Amino acid sequence: MATVKTKDGTEIFYKDWGPRDAQPICFHHGWPLSADDWDTQMLFFLDKGYRVVAHDRRGHGRSEQVANGHDIDTYAQDAAAVADHLDLKNAVHIGHSTGGGEAARYVARYGHGRVAKAVLMSAIPPIMVKSASNPGGTPVEVFDGFRKALAANRSQFYLDVPSGPFYGFNRPGAQPVQGMIYNWWRQGMMGAANAHYLGIEAFSETDQTEDLKAITVPTLVMHGDDDQVVPIADSALLSIKLLRQGELKVYKGFPHGMLTTHADTINADLLAFIRK
Repeated sequence: MATVKTKDGTEIFYKDWGPRDAQPICFHHGWPLSADDWDTQMLFFLDKGYRVVAHDRRGHGRSEQVANGHDIDTYAQDAAAVADHLDLKNAVHIGHSTGGGEAARYVARYGHGRVAKAVLMSAIPPIMVKSASNPGGTPVEVFDGFRKALAANRSQFYLDVPSGPFYGFNRPGAQPVQGMIYNWWRQGMMGAANAHYLGIEAFSETDQTEDLKAITVPTLVMHGDDDQVVPIADSALLSIKLLRQGELKVYKGFPHGMLTTHADTINADLLAFIRK
C-alpha cells in the first residue's frame, strides 16, 4: 500500500491514480469513512484524464490507528503531508462533511501556492454545535448521543446511520440500497473506535470561520436542502457569506450522502466547476 509518514510518525494511506502530469483532484472523506467513499468520483475524473488522489484520515480506513491527533488541524496537516509528498500543484481539493472541514483548513493554512480551487460538499463549516454565538446549531446532546451509541455498539450504529439519515433512506417513499449501507458499515468498521469517538468533537465543535475567510481561491459550496446530518441553514448558507470567491449550489431534496445517491448530478457539476 502507498503511505506517507507524517511529522509525528503516523502512516497515512493514500490512492494516487492517473497521469502524473495531469491536474490533480484531491478528495477528503467524511466521518467515519475512508477514501473509498470517493470511488465513484475518482473513477469518473480518472476517465476524464485527471490525476485523482484520496487518503484515509488517521485512524480511519487503512491509515495507522494512533492515540493522538484526532482534530481538524492535525487532519489538515496530514493532508498537507500527502500533497507535499506527491508534490501536488494546481490542485482542486474537494471535501465532504468532516472532509470539508479538513479541506477548508488545508486550503486556508497549508495549501498556499498549491491549490487552484476548492469544493465544500455537505460540509461542516463554519461550526456545527449550538452555542450562544451559534444559536441555529445542533445541540451538543445530539453529539453526546453519537458518542454513547458508538461506545455501546459501534457496529449497530454504523448500520443505523446509513440506513436512515445519511442517505435519506428514512424519508417516506425512499428505497434503501443495501450495497450503500453495507459499504458505509464496511468503511466505518475498518477504522479505530477511538479515532471516531474523538472525531465527533472535532467535526462538531471546531470553529472554522477564520478558515473560510482566509480561503482566496474559487470555492464551490454544494449542499442538499434535505441534509439531516449537517443542516444547510447552519452550514452552507453561512459559509457562502464568509468566502471571498464562493459559489453556492443547493440541491432540492438531496441528502447528506448525495455524492453517492446522486453521483451523476454531483459529478457533472464538479466537472463544470473545475473546467470553468
